[in-house]
Amino acid sequence: MVWHEDDDLVVVDKPAGLLAVPGRGEDKQDCLSARVAARWPDARVVHRLDMATSGLMLFARGAVAQRRLSAAFAERRVDKRYVAVVHGLVVPQAGTIEAPLAADWPRRPRQHLDHAHGRPALTRWRVLQHDAAARRTRVELEPVTGRAHQLRVHLCSIGHAIVGDPLYGDDGEVEPRLLLHAARLAFLHPRDERPCVFASEPPF
Repeated sequence: MVWHEDDDLVVVDKPAGLLAVPGRGEDKQDCLSARVAARWPDARVVHRLDMATSGLMLFARGAVAQRRLSAAFAERRVDKRYVAVVHGLVVPQAGTIEAPLAADWPRRPRQHLDHAHGRPALTRWRVLQHDAAARRTRVELEPVTGRAHQLRVHLCSIGHAIVGDPLYGDDGEVEPRLLLHAARLAFLHPRDERPCVFASEPPF
């Protein structure tokens, strides 16, 4: 779904199970960036989502817009919010996870906590709803940094893995998808700095 398009940017909703950018091998060339470029040939990647994650992705149109939007992400001037359903009843109602992450080389593409050599990573979270019967919690997540698998590893580290996570979940429960959705993007437009806010309801 296309949420917005103008001369400088495109905002689309990525479905779960679709690569954000091409992978290695001919069988991994179908991806969101290729589909967007087929419609907007000047579209350029600004950020990424995991293949298993659904939700909002922003593409720049042209080199100038890409440079400005990439800088906004790098300087943490983009407000990103995700919604996830996690195992367990999360308490308290809100909190912060600050734990450095690094590639788990023997088990790639997994990441892991590495307090000696990892890159700083910070996630803020708050409870949206408890499901006592299913022993699950719906949470809103704000990744202040943008490390690979940050939300998945951080939540697992506090004992609340995201439902449907084949990499970091260990309860054997079968789910059709990872229950993680990029639900909100807010930033200043690269041309005139007007506020841009986009919201997408999770499909779960």
